[in-house]
Amino acid sequence: MMNILDLPETIAVFPLPGAILLPRARLPLHIFEPRYLAMIEDCLKSDRRMLGMIQPRSGTGAVPSLSSVGCAGRITSFSETEDGRFMITLTGISRFRVVEEVVGFTPYRRCKVDWQPFALDLHGEDTDADFPRQDFLEKLSRYFKARSLGVDWATLKEAEDELLVNALAMLCPFAPEEKQALLEAQSLGDRRRVMETLIAFAMQTGGAADEVRQ
Repeated sequence: MMNILDLPETIAVFPLPGAILLPRARLPLHIFEPRYLAMIEDCLKSDRRMLGMIQPRSGTGAVPSLSSVGCAGRITSFSETEDGRFMITLTGISRFRVVEEVVGFTPYRRCKVDWQPFALDLHGEDTDADFPRQDFLEKLSRYFKARSLGVDWATLKEAEDELLVNALAMLCPFAPEEKQALLEAQSLGDRRRVMETLIAFAMQTGGAADEVRQ
């Protein structure tokens, strides 16, 4: 657990559409662009080894503006390939709100951020007291079947509520703006309800499907 005072005022950010990170979740990344290779090298030299995942806004030209909310993670796994690419794993720490982008001499983007709106991210595992788990899994089953998505049901059924919901929010093929809504949901219960709405909409627009056997 961390305190807000332990978190930096300015962080490097990795704009990646369709990719979000959530507190305590893990996100594997394959880094190959020179500017982001430099970013990872600088992060690894720092004490905190932190960087922020953030989605660019769509349709904004060569240097897109950034979403107002992202999530910072710590590099907890790192390897380098023979041709100089990096394979890393980010473990989510806390979401943040962008205050302003910092203009500097780094080839990658940096932002001054405010952690306070998401202070609860630092207080340990979130819970969803009203989580209708079996009903949620049944809806998820129909959604995966309709989208022809494979899933390890044994692992899903054994996962704790926070891991289940957050991992699905990160991995399901929702549109970037839908991913952003999941990221900005204040609590785990809010995120689960947003996801149920997205799944219901996807099923209505994509047609019904038979339920997959579990």
